[in-house]
Amino acid sequence: MNRRDLLKLGGLAALASPLGMKPAFAADPILFGVPNPMSGPFAANGKFAQMGVELFVEHNKTLIGQPVGYKILDTQGKPATAIRQVQDLFEQQKARFFAGGILSSEALAMGKGLDKLGGIFVTTAGADEITGTDCNRATFRWSVPTYGAIRETVGPLIKLHPEAKRWYTITPQYVFGEGLLTATKNILKENQLEHVGNSYHSLDEREFSGYLTNAMAAKPDVLLLLNFGSQSSEALRQAVSFGMKTNTIILMAWASGLEQFESLGADLCQDVYFGVQYWHSIDSPLNHELVKRTQDKFKINPNYSLAGAYILTKMMADGIVKANSTDVPKVIAAMEGTTYDGLTGKETIRKEDHQVIKNYYLLKGKAKASMKDKDDYCDIVHGGQSFLTPEQAGCKMPA
Repeated sequence: MNRRDLLKLGGLAALASPLGMKPAFAADPILFGVPNPMSGPFAANGKFAQMGVELFVEHNKTLIGQPVGYKILDTQGKPATAIRQVQDLFEQQKARFFAGGILSSEALAMGKGLDKLGGIFVTTAGADEITGTDCNRATFRWSVPTYGAIRETVGPLIKLHPEAKRWYTITPQYVFGEGLLTATKNILKENQLEHVGNSYHSLDEREFSGYLTNAMAAKPDVLLLLNFGSQSSEALRQAVSFGMKTNTIILMAWASGLEQFESLGADLCQDVYFGVQYWHSIDSPLNHELVKRTQDKFKINPNYSLAGAYILTKMMADGIVKANSTDVPKVIAAMEGTTYDGLTGKETIRKEDHQVIKNYYLLKGKAKASMKDKDDYCDIVHGGQSFLTPEQAGCKMPA
C-alpha cells in the first residue's frame, strides 16, 4: 500500500458497539478533537496527522478506565473555520482535548478560543507568539518555534559555509513566515552577513518564478526558503529548474520531512539543506516504537505530520493518566513541568509557557546512489536546542 492510498484511510474511531448493542464501557468516552487542514494546499499534512492520532488511539483504547476516540475536523487552513469547528465539538460532543493546528494562524485562534472555553490544545505550529505573547493556560506546543528553527539551521549553515555572505529569503506573508524572517534577519546581522533581498507571497501562491528571478538578480550565496508544505516544494522545484542549485546553497528552514522528500525525489533533494522537527532515524526508544507501529499498520515510516500528531495526543493522554482525571485544570497541572521520554529523546514541557524543550535538526540531501533504502533521503548534520526564555518571548501566563 502506498502513501496516496493511505491518505484515504481514517475517520472517527468507534465509540459504541454496532447494531445498537450495549456499549462495552459504562464510563463516558474521552474524545480527542483533531483540527487540521484536510482540504486545500496543506491537506496532505492534515491527513498524515489523522494517521498519527489513529495510531495512538488504536493502541490506547482506554485511559483511566474510559474508552478513547477521536474526531477529525477540517479547518481548511482558515482560523474562523477552525474556531467554529472546535467550538461545535466542544459544546455538542463535550470534547475537551484537541491536537492539531498545522498553520500558526489557525493555531493561535484555536488556542485562544479553547482557553476561553476551558479545554486543552496542543500544537505543532511554529509562530513564536503561540508560547510567547499569546501564551495561555490551554495551549501547549511540541514543536520548536521559529526562533529555534532558524538558530538551529541558519546558525550551523553559517559555520559549515563561512564563504556564504549573501542571503536571499522567500517568505509566506503571515505570522509564521514573519517569525522566521525576523529571526533570520537577526542572526544574519549578528554574524555580519548581508540580507540581499526578500520576496513575500500569499498562502495561495503556486507560481514562484517571479520571486526566483528577483532572487537570482540579487546574486545570493544562499537561497533561504521560509515557506512550508507544498509551497516550499514548488519553490524548490522551480529554483532547481532555474539552475540555482549549481551556484547557490539552498536551505529550506522548515521542511515537513519524509512525505515532502518523497514528492520531490532524491535528485531534487541532493545537496539541499532542510530543517526538520522530526526524522524517522532519530535514536530514541519512543521513536523506535513509533517507527515499528507505523510500519506494522501502514507499511511506511512515520513522517513529521504523523509523528507530530502522535506525540501531541500522547502528551495529553499522559497528562490524563498522571492526573487520574479528565478535569482540565488537573490535566494542565499534571502536564506542566513534566520531563518524559519523547520522540527526540528527553523532552520537557516548560511550566512557565508550555513550550516543549526538544531538538531541531538540520539535514542534508543525499545522492540517490548513496541511499541505503528508499527513505534514506538525508543525513542529520546537526541537532540542537535554541529557545527564548519565557520572558524574552513575552509570555505572561495568566494565573
